[in-house]
Amino acid sequence: MEGPTPVSALIHAATLVVAGVFLIIRCSSLFENSDSVLFLVSIVGALTSFFAASVGLFQNDLKRVIAYSTCSQLGYMIFISGLSHYSVSLFHLANHAVFKALLFLSAGCIIHGMADEQDLRKMGGLLNIFPVSYTMVLIGSLALIGTPFLTGFYSKDCILELAAAKHTTVGNFCYFLGCSAAFCTSFYSFRLVFLTFINPVNSYKKYLEGAHDAPFTMVFPLMVLALGAIFYGFLSRDLVIGLGSLFFNSVHTNFYNFNLVDSEFLSPIIKNIPFIFTCCGAIFSLLLIHCFNVNKGFVMDLKLSSPFKGFYVFLNKK
Repeated sequence: MEGPTPVSALIHAATLVVAGVFLIIRCSSLFENSDSVLFLVSIVGALTSFFAASVGLFQNDLKRVIAYSTCSQLGYMIFISGLSHYSVSLFHLANHAVFKALLFLSAGCIIHGMADEQDLRKMGGLLNIFPVSYTMVLIGSLALIGTPFLTGFYSKDCILELAAAKHTTVGNFCYFLGCSAAFCTSFYSFRLVFLTFINPVNSYKKYLEGAHDAPFTMVFPLMVLALGAIFYGFLSRDLVIGLGSLFFNSVHTNFYNFNLVDSEFLSPIIKNIPFIFTCCGAIFSLLLIHCFNVNKGFVMDLKLSSPFKGFYVFLNKK
């Protein structure tokens, strides 16, 4: 679904695409009475989170990368609903709305300043021209990948811990694909930052001559959302995750599906695996792009080799 950037920010962050998640949360009392439906919801959500993240790895449109990250985060919300933690799903929905709106509106500022250019391959070196937009994209990306103490961390890590604490086959399946999706999310988020701002300049001269950062009227909403991306998760976490919280008292969970306490006593290694995957994704992205800048011939040969080319086309064409 394509549209103007402010419309994309609204429908991807807060309204249209999350309506299905919200419906599942509101119908929790119905879903709780059917284990087979919960199983199906968990499997579909986990597959969605991983496959959408893998498709985002090789997209070259600035907005399309952010859009596929939305699909991936929806997968997280769906599979944790399937594991009977609806309030955590709604918490991630609210957190995601803040930093995803920030990312889309920041992307809009870049597209506006670059004469409507959206191709990541035709950007690069924009850090000095778009310092404010760069800062906003970086904050939004760090919140998206679940950097500790930013908004995305509190809900995303809780989701993966709850999946691991189920100690069932479907819980382990969701945890494994969720961690794999975290690796992909980190990879394409840093790829977007590197290709847009840090790589050598790869744009047309006429675009760069007229390039400019956004005016204050466009930047002010970004500043508000950036504060939300930094502090919102920290300030609201106890309303949702704390035991005995009645903040979402319309959500129903059967007592035998509730394992919030179990997740607190997981091994530290299990708790830190998503963060390790996230760091690996960022480092791998940096190394790959550095390798491309140093030895373009080697990377082009790799891209055109038969197994990698098929893999690239499969994911790029969705």
